Amino acid sequence: MNTEVKAVHFTMRDDAREYLDRKIARIHNAENMIVDLLFTLTKDKDFSAEATVNFRWGVSIHVKEHDFDLNPAIDKLMDKLEAKITKEKEKVKDVNEKTQAAEKHRTE
Repeated sequence: MNTEVKAVHFTMRDDAREYLDRKIARIHNAENMIVDLLFTLTKDKDFSAEATVNFRWGVSIHVKEHDFDLNPAIDKLMDKLEAKITKEKEKVKDVNEKTQAAEKHRTE
């Protein structure tokens, strides 16, 4: 899994990067399904945290969150991202089960 983090309009400190890395570890069960995990953290009036996930089967998901502080923005983003990844994994699992059932029915 390729992970890229961009900080726009501010310099990301090491402790903030470590915090993000700890949060990324929450999705370790989907590592083998994810090709790219791209984060963009932007500071304007508040912090905007965006993530794009590219799965190995060609699907991409994009989530975005805002907060006045960086860490709560990351928390909200990771909660939403984890839910989206779980949903995508379930979709793929359902498709695989249906395909296997159809193949089994065909061979009988």
